[in-house]
Amino acid sequence: MTDRYAVFGNPIAHSRSPWIHTRFAEQTGEDIEYSRQEVPTDGFAEAVELFQDKGGHGLNITVPFKEEAWSVADSRSPRAEACGAVNTLLFRADGGRHGDNTDGEGLVRDLRDNHRITLQNRRILVLGAGGAVRGVLELLAAEHPALLLIANRTVSRAEGLVPLCREAADADACGFDTLHDQPPFDLIINGTSTGLSGGMPDLPEGIVGARTSAYDMVYGPEPTPFMRWAAEHGAARTLDGLGMLVEQAAESFRLWRGVSPDTAPIIRDLRRAITEPDQS
Repeated sequence: MTDRYAVFGNPIAHSRSPWIHTRFAEQTGEDIEYSRQEVPTDGFAEAVELFQDKGGHGLNITVPFKEEAWSVADSRSPRAEACGAVNTLLFRADGGRHGDNTDGEGLVRDLRDNHRITLQNRRILVLGAGGAVRGVLELLAAEHPALLLIANRTVSRAEGLVPLCREAADADACGFDTLHDQPPFDLIINGTSTGLSGGMPDLPEGIVGARTSAYDMVYGPEPTPFMRWAAEHGAARTLDGLGMLVEQAAESFRLWRGVSPDTAPIIRDLRRAITEPDQS
């Protein structure tokens, strides 16, 4: 019997998750069906219960339900427990729900394995203090950077995330307005939501140097505003989050099915599908 999975979100029509997981299944020979479902913002728990009652095996969760997914899980992985958000639900045979968060694993794999970016003993700046950043800090810190600095317009929100970075050699928080005191970083990760609306934070150009890699957690057919800004100010590399999307999905697939797909051809084909939509 075909096992059913889905991604829940609102909005959800843009989600590439069905495309990705269908190709994972084809590659690995797993018999699954994967769909997407737009869930009313006041009906998440009911939608999860209905999907599970109808024989669903697991869910991916996206905006704005990751924190609520944490609440409906009756057991959680340490990484999900730490960040207070769940993007993957596994339904157990006894009816229980296990929650995990694969976002940090997806980001680190994309940076370290796909782009060959060294994280250990490097100065890393993370922009933003919302859910996207909360989900990745613990895994970034586990790579033991020399500095992990979280910058946000509201400093108190960034300061609240510093405890998630306890494995980093040095972790701190600041406002965007004090970044002009910082020398260039080895890696800058944009986790703000401004890229989705065509904008970006007001940043000093001095944080970018000739060895800086600039990574935006969002992606699209064209470079994001943050990527363009970093390139204009001399960054060595500018990268988007398409690989992170595929890698976090691969970790969810592994948790559900016990097999790890080869992400490289999926990333390549998804990039082609986005930049050349008539070829997808």
